[in-house]
Amino acid sequence: MSIVKLNNRGVRSASAFGSITGLGSMVFIKKITASDGDSAISFVDGTSDVVLDDTYKEYLFTLNNIHPEDDADFFGFNMSADTGSNYNVTKTTTMFNTTHDEGDSATALGYEAGYDLAQGTGFQRLVAGGGIGNGSDESISGYLRLFNPSSTTFVKHYIGSTNAYNNYDYTMNQYFAGYGNTTSAVDAIQFKFEGGDTDAGDICLYGIK
Repeated sequence: MSIVKLNNRGVRSASAFGSITGLGSMVFIKKITASDGDSAISFVDGTSDVVLDDTYKEYLFTLNNIHPEDDADFFGFNMSADTGSNYNVTKTTTMFNTTHDEGDSATALGYEAGYDLAQGTGFQRLVAGGGIGNGSDESISGYLRLFNPSSTTFVKHYIGSTNAYNNYDYTMNQYFAGYGNTTSAVDAIQFKFEGGDTDAGDICLYGIK
C-alpha cells in the first residue's frame, strides 16, 4: 500500500504506515489505580512521575471502570493553576447525552442544560441523569482530552465522552466540552465523586506528540 506524506519540504511516497513515525503518537505517562476509600484521583505536574507541562500540546486521560462507593453518585473533574493547592479554574462548558434503558422502554437524546457551567469554578460533571450506580457491575468509562494546558496565552480547551451504567439501569453516553477560562498554566487535574469515595477503577494519562 502506498500513501503520501506531506511536510514543509514537499511530497514524497511512503510504502507503509510504519514509515511515518512520531506524528500524533500516544506516550504513556502515568496510571493511577483507585482503591476502596480514595476520595480523589489527582495528576499534579512534577509529582509521582506526572508530566503536565509544555512537553506535549495535548494530553489524554482514559477512565476505565470507575466505580463509586455511593449509589447515584456523580463523577467529575476540575483543573488547578497552582499545582493542586486549589481545583477551581473558571470554566464555560456544554454537554449533551443519549440514554437507553435495559428494558428497551425508554430512550432519549438531549442537551443537558443543568450540567453545563457558565463561568463556574465547580467540578465539571462527566455523567448526567441519575448518576452512576454502585452495583457490583456498574461504573463509568471514557476519556478526556486537554489541549495545551501550559499555555500562558490561550484558554484551556477540553473535549471528552463517557459511558455510564446509571442507577436506573440505563446506559448513558455523555459528550462534553468547554474551556478553562484562564491564561495561567494549568498544572494539575483532579477527578472525584461528589458524594462518596471511589471504590475501584483506574485513570491513565498520555501525552500526544
